[in-house]
Amino acid sequence: MNAGWDPTIADLDGFREAQRLAYRCAEVIAAELTPGVTERETAALMKEWLEAHGANDCFHEPFAWFGDRTAFRGFSGWGHFGGFNPAFYPGNRRLEEHMPFILDCAPSLGGYTADIGYCGSLGGNPILDKLMDDLLEYRLLIVDLVRQRKRLSEVSQAVDRLCARHGYEPRHKAYPFQVLAHRVEKLPADARRHRSVLRFGLRNVGELLRDTVKGRSEGWSPLWSSGRASDHPPTPGLWAVEPHLGFRDVGAKWEELLVVTEDDAFWLDDDVPQVRRWIERGLLPQPAAAAAA
Repeated sequence: MNAGWDPTIADLDGFREAQRLAYRCAEVIAAELTPGVTERETAALMKEWLEAHGANDCFHEPFAWFGDRTAFRGFSGWGHFGGFNPAFYPGNRRLEEHMPFILDCAPSLGGYTADIGYCGSLGGNPILDKLMDDLLEYRLLIVDLVRQRKRLSEVSQAVDRLCARHGYEPRHKAYPFQVLAHRVEKLPADARRHRSVLRFGLRNVGELLRDTVKGRSEGWSPLWSSGRASDHPPTPGLWAVEPHLGFRDVGAKWEELLVVTEDDAFWLDDDVPQVRRWIERGLLPQPAAAAAA
């Protein structure tokens, strides 16, 4: 895969299957959460479920964040990432009633990798509900601007402005390099269980590093942010996009794959939990097939 890549139907089917597996994992584990469970226990359950259902590699192992940690309080860019600060890792925070949670996993299945984020709360949380409702506008905005061939930095800056208009903090800026999204590449498929270091899959991180080197020579970056490195037109490929909103001590996000071609962009799959939720709440119309039935 390279900067001029146009996906085949088989490739899209493979990435879609991996993404659906990741979302099923998040939904299954979320339904099992009870008061007192820790982030670390939850992440371990997700990892066990994914491996039992065929995942043999990952971009990163599962993460779980509870309470104010969903708003990434105390997290800040590279210094709070991975091995550099244990705050990023799933810890011993215990889930309580009405507490928000975020589950994030990035399994590889047959060489295809997904990276998803899933939000919820135990017993309901009105602030989280509002954040999740408003996240619809971000999904519509991002794909629309990419279709207009706006520079990726401009798209990210538009997300920042929308956050300011809503009165939210763009907490994706607490991720390494303040990324809104990152590239995902196809890996060679095999049946072996592959290694992770500091919870990140070596093969996927290696592909990201190769993209970084290649992009520097060609004028693009696999890390999509509001900064100068992303001041280029949309680069064809698969992008894991994750607008992450924070309000007070509550954070919410979705993360899913955006397909970018030479002249178009579209979300890999509209049958994802956040879209189903917006339909159920009347924020999006029902698909024509469902309405006819």
